[in-house]
Order: sequence, then structure tokens, then C-alpha cells
Amino acid sequence: MVNLIGPINQLGYGITSLNVLKSLNKITDVAFWCIGQPQVTTQEDADIVSSCLSKATMPDFNAACVRIWHQHDMSQFVGKGNHIGYPIFELDEFTTIEKHHLSSLDKIFVCSSWAKDVICNNISINRDNVIVVPLGVDSNIYKPVAPNKSGPTTFFNCGKWEIRKGHDILYSLFNQAFNVSDNVELWMMNENPFLSKEESKAWVDLYLNSKLGSKIRIINRVDTQQEVYNIMKQTDCGIFPSRAEGWNLELLEMMACGINVITTGYSAHTEFCQENPFNVPISSNEIAYDGKWFMGKCGKWAKIGQSEKDLFIEHMRNIHNLKQNQQLISNSNGIEIASKYNWDNSARIILNNV
Repeated sequence: MVNLIGPINQLGYGITSLNVLKSLNKITDVAFWCIGQPQVTTQEDADIVSSCLSKATMPDFNAACVRIWHQHDMSQFVGKGNHIGYPIFELDEFTTIEKHHLSSLDKIFVCSSWAKDVICNNISINRDNVIVVPLGVDSNIYKPVAPNKSGPTTFFNCGKWEIRKGHDILYSLFNQAFNVSDNVELWMMNENPFLSKEESKAWVDLYLNSKLGSKIRIINRVDTQQEVYNIMKQTDCGIFPSRAEGWNLELLEMMACGINVITTGYSAHTEFCQENPFNVPISSNEIAYDGKWFMGKCGKWAKIGQSEKDLFIEHMRNIHNLKQNQQLISNSNGIEIASKYNWDNSARIILNNV
């Protein structure tokens, strides 16, 4: 048996917890404690979650306990077995509180080799006790699609509104790359449940009131992963000018669909995106500050300067030219890479290392 703690919802931690739970449940008993109320979208998922929650009434207190949650909140575990944290973080340094919590753990699971280096550079821990457990893609949902042969070149970005994700510059990159006469669109699905209505409106206005606002489509958050896929498969290119990522599920999901992607070559997604031909290399870092979530007191992220912006623009124009000349081909390398990252593999690595 494995004792598992985590949220179940449509945010990053929630999607991770649900998929890890489902895959672990195929190969071992799982006693599950949910952080917050579980939010499931299918009866099958509800039945699995309910079954594992019921096992928490009689857990094996000698079994290991894995907590999928933030690195500053690693104090609550179940039983006497190994206490294993599974945090998903974006910066290269930790606060004093985060170090205190992480240092209490017997083992730490991380998504990427980049994250493992960050852990080992920040706290005193045996490197062998920091295990890379990559996240996965549900191949039953995110299936390869043939490139669109006609219509506008559609760029897509998914992920809650944040400066960290480059949303403060993406609209400008789009505006600089193209003119009103160009047959292009930018689709943004970025609802952030942690923002006020005023803050959310400010983000939307930034895009819709820009030079090419008429070519920008704001898409509301959807309830299921199938609906996300149904939107992704209509697009031609994913664009992610991110300064830092804990994994970037949406980027990997687009690769699994065979859709070309443009992204920064920095942080956790370098685990699976090193060979992407439309990467934007990062030459330096800067203090992580956005005035909202990151206050510049701890940690750095990628610096996206003018040369990086110019390369984003160049990649966008190249994708557009290929599409409009019917020469844009499927991202076969992305499909192959994404096929190596599945939730069953994540569960096996967890079970082998608890």
C-alpha cells in the first residue's frame, strides 16, 4: 500500500494528483487523503477516488506516504513510513520556510533533472534520495492530429495569467510578428482562479485592445481534459514564452498531439523539450519579480531580453510561412518524445522508490 496526499481539481497539482492516483491504483492499494474537496469530471474517476478515500480509514501506517503539494507545506503526513514530498516549483532557490520543510523529508520526488539540481543546491540531502518522477500525458486523450492545411495560422497558449508564463510580452510578440493583413490568430486560454475580476479583465484588455486585438481570441477555462484537447487540435502552434516552469503540462500535451511548439529553453520543461527546433535559448537569469506572486526576495528565472524576443518573433513568422505555403508538417519528434512520458511510468517510478 501507498499512502497518498494531494488535491483533485483542474489545476496543475490537482491534475497530477488524480493521474498519479489512478495509475498507482492499477498496481497497488492506495489510501488517499484529499487536500480540499475533490473535483472530478467523470464517474470512473469519481469511483476510483471514492475507493481510495475509503481505504484511508484503515491505512497501513508502516507504508510510505507521498504528499503532492507545495514545498512550503510539507509537515502533514500519514504513518511511520518514509515521508516523501512531491513539490512542483519554478525558481532556482527556496525561502527559509521552504528549506525547513523540504529538509524534514526522507525523500523528495521532483519532475525534472533541473528540479533535482535545484533541490540538491539548496538543501542538505543525499542526492540519491531526490528522485526524478516525470509527469505524464494521457494518451487516451492527447492523440496526434494531422496539420491543418488551410485557414489562419493559429497560435495557442494555455496556462493561468502570469508574468512568469510570459503573458506580459506574448501579445507584444504577436503584434510585432504580424500585421493586420496577415492571416493569423492567437488563442489564449488563461483563466486564473486566484485573480480578482479586475485583475483578470486587465489581462484580457491588454490583449484585446492591442494592435492585433481583432485577431486574438480569449477562451474560457473548460471543465475536462478532453475539452482542452478539442481546442488544441484546432491550432497550428503552441507558444510558451515562459520564464520558469515546474513542468508545463500543456506544452507536453501539444507535443503529444504533434503540434509544433515555440518555447524557452529553461527550467523544468527542458526535461522533454531540449530537441525542439523552435526553442528560444536563454543566456541569463534575473531576479524573479512580478509584484503579485514573486516579490524578488528569493530565486531567479529566465531573462527574456530583446534577442530572445526577436527569436520568438522569427519562429512565429517561420511557422506562419510554412502553414500558409502548406509546408507545415507534424511535430513527429514531439510525438515520439511525449510517448515516453505517461502516468503509468510515473506510478512505477514512485512505487520503485517509496
